[in-house]
Amino acid sequence: MEDYIINGRIIGVHGIRGELKVVPLTDDARRFLKMKDCYLCGPKLENLTPAKAKSARIDKTNVLLKLEGVEDRDKAESLKGTYIAVSRADAVPLKKDSYYIADLIGLDISDDERGALGKVCDCYETGANYILEIKRDKPKNLLLPFLKQFCYEVNVEEGYIKCRLPEGLYELYE
Repeated sequence: MEDYIINGRIIGVHGIRGELKVVPLTDDARRFLKMKDCYLCGPKLENLTPAKAKSARIDKTNVLLKLEGVEDRDKAESLKGTYIAVSRADAVPLKKDSYYIADLIGLDISDDERGALGKVCDCYETGANYILEIKRDKPKNLLLPFLKQFCYEVNVEEGYIKCRLPEGLYELYE
């Protein structure tokens, strides 16, 4: 389990005073409004660089974030593509039966009938629910709705998810 959690990616700039346009990679963009200490990094948490948030506001589906030391458009442009992470200790506590996406990636997933399916390699938000992408030894990865009715046991510490695939889903990927 990593000590840091990625919660956004800088996709552009807003205005001329260094405000960053961030796509939130969290289920609640309002978390940025209370964020103070954060880190700039790559997609795999590489090159962690401490940063301080001065302000944040929500603009439609994105967050407009102002960092200390980023005072003009050129400096902000240089950060495009960079990820924003927070220390796990500073992260918002999760509700019961909720998980950080970063903690789901890499978990082994098995089906009651078919046994081992593979490892979770990605997670997507669809609006209604999340979808787990399962990396398999087969040519096609399997996409599974991350719902309690299908993924009935998640054990991050032990590194696994137990599931019951919806009828017909497995055959779609064969």
